[in-house]
Amino acid sequence: MVATSLPPSQQKWGTLSFVSTLYLHPVLDILVAEVPRQWQAEVRLGLQEALVNAAKHGNQLDPAKQVSVKYTASGSGFWWIITDQGQGFNYPCQCDESFKDSCAPHGSDCGRGLFILHQIFDQVSWQNGGRELHLNKIIAQPRRLPLIG
Repeated sequence: MVATSLPPSQQKWGTLSFVSTLYLHPVLDILVAEVPRQWQAEVRLGLQEALVNAAKHGNQLDPAKQVSVKYTASGSGFWWIITDQGQGFNYPCQCDESFKDSCAPHGSDCGRGLFILHQIFDQVSWQNGGRELHLNKIIAQPRRLPLIG
């Protein structure tokens, strides 16, 4: 079951919560609805990775635990805050431009999923002991086209 509260305007935060599951299709549909079509596949992949991590690794797929998402859009910016009810984790490395080689998918401490998040989103940060993931995507960037199209 998915519970949602959609924002009445683009300046407000919407909320969505669901029990820990890997069936994310309807959740992802809601979370990418406002993203421009040419960017939806890429953002969807990143959000799927983040939600799977929250449900599987955070909540251990415990159906008694929920994953919640706050989301908003403003102009060319999109924000998502994904929270699980797990134990949290210590973020293993900084996957930014200066550490790009150490976070490559081939045997890195960050792992494939974290690498994907840092390739897709412009800002990735963890709060609340690793139980809360903050993601930001700025669409109107001249630096590159979508990775997936």
